[in-house]
Amino acid sequence: MSMSCANLDVDVLLMQIFDGIFLRHLRVLDLIEAYLEEEEEDEAVDWISKFPQTTTSLETLGFDCVVSAVNFEALEALVARSPALRQLRVNHHVTVDQLFRLMVRAPQLTHLGTGSFGPPAALAPQGDVMEHEADLVSAFAASRSIVSLSGFRDIASQYLPAIYPVCANLTTLNFSFAEITADELKPVIHHCYNLQKFWVLATYNLSCPNLVSSIFFPSEILCRFGGGSCFQVLDTVRDEGLQAVAATCKDLRELRVFPLNATEDSEGFVSDVGLAAISEGCRRLRSILYFCQQMTNKAVITMSKNCQELVVFRLCIMGRHLPDHHTKEPMDEGFGAIVMNCKKLTRLAVSGLLTDKAFGYIGKYGKSIRTLSVAFAGDSDVGLRYVLEGCPKLQKLEIRDSPFGDPALLSGIHQYYNMRFLWMNSCKLSIRGCKDVAQRLPRLVVEVIRDRPEADEETVEKLYMYRSLAGPRNDAPPFVKIL
Repeated sequence: MSMSCANLDVDVLLMQIFDGIFLRHLRVLDLIEAYLEEEEEDEAVDWISKFPQTTTSLETLGFDCVVSAVNFEALEALVARSPALRQLRVNHHVTVDQLFRLMVRAPQLTHLGTGSFGPPAALAPQGDVMEHEADLVSAFAASRSIVSLSGFRDIASQYLPAIYPVCANLTTLNFSFAEITADELKPVIHHCYNLQKFWVLATYNLSCPNLVSSIFFPSEILCRFGGGSCFQVLDTVRDEGLQAVAATCKDLRELRVFPLNATEDSEGFVSDVGLAAISEGCRRLRSILYFCQQMTNKAVITMSKNCQELVVFRLCIMGRHLPDHHTKEPMDEGFGAIVMNCKKLTRLAVSGLLTDKAFGYIGKYGKSIRTLSVAFAGDSDVGLRYVLEGCPKLQKLEIRDSPFGDPALLSGIHQYYNMRFLWMNSCKLSIRGCKDVAQRLPRLVVEVIRDRPEADEETVEKLYMYRSLAGPRNDAPPFVKIL
């Protein structure tokens, strides 16, 4: 059972679920999107103790997104009587000494999400710190079945060598919450020669949310520990950190590099240099998400030639309408090369200075694209028309702050019944154009969203169109008008 707990009282929900009789046979409990305010200690609900006291069938337990602390003694006992447990992800309340105790109880783990990966706050004497380091080293040395590591909250660099014993087996490394530097990353990466997925994720600054959400769908922002094999790190690793990855991780399949500060005027730590290095060294790459402040057509073209197995290419140049850093030309040729050379591409996110020429390339060559995200790009309605008329497999289309209006919207009439959704925000749509679509496609749900009451009645701030077998929803808030 995997549960999305956004906007819910997780503890109460768990207690209600755990009142059932199925817990003895529960195999997977994976809590996601549960970033809630921490409760007072006397108000917290001890849901972890509700598991049966006999041997369980539990194979996966993930509560890394849950903010409140759990009863550690109950957790340790649960892990001990769950011999089938293979995947465990704990939250930041679990300290390194507690992590050691859990690992001793479950040496069979294959996927581990650590809690806090630094000295406990109450730990002062240097000898105690060294003892904890030694315990961690021994725990990882005895856990050679681990292939996936994540967590690393409040990371202390002196603890990183503890994971060396399992690095050779890792296919996934997720530094999602770790502000780690290139100097700290290099020694780790040099041991990870079998790595397939590597994520580098920063702390979000949502003062410029459009730049972030134009590349992600909401669940990706909230839940940072996706399953499978991946390596996720902060852009604080800089280009030299990515060069170390490229030199070592020849089998890398997925890379995600997120910004420390997702604002337009922030300093960029990675650039076209890091992207070019990855494309030269990691030619089996299938998926990349890359935030940067500067990029060149040359680097993107190089990636399109070296990594032709790409299925996902998402490049977010964090600044509106930024051209090629060297030539000052639009980024048309770079994205054009991606859709020309990467025939298996199904997901594309574009940014930077782009003209209608780039969308012409996408429409002509992006025949397998299913998901497209566009931010601050395009010249005219012609650009969107190229996409809607040229991409027959398109399912999801998200557009923000682009100059597309009613003619562009109406050019996709033939396509919308085949798509899952279209989202347009801060474009040049009118209520008349949206009504026209609703009248011509009565089985399509067309929602006009007006967040600001002072907005012009004729101007559409946000448009959300989607297929639904159930028809329009009946719980729309007042600022949502269903046409």
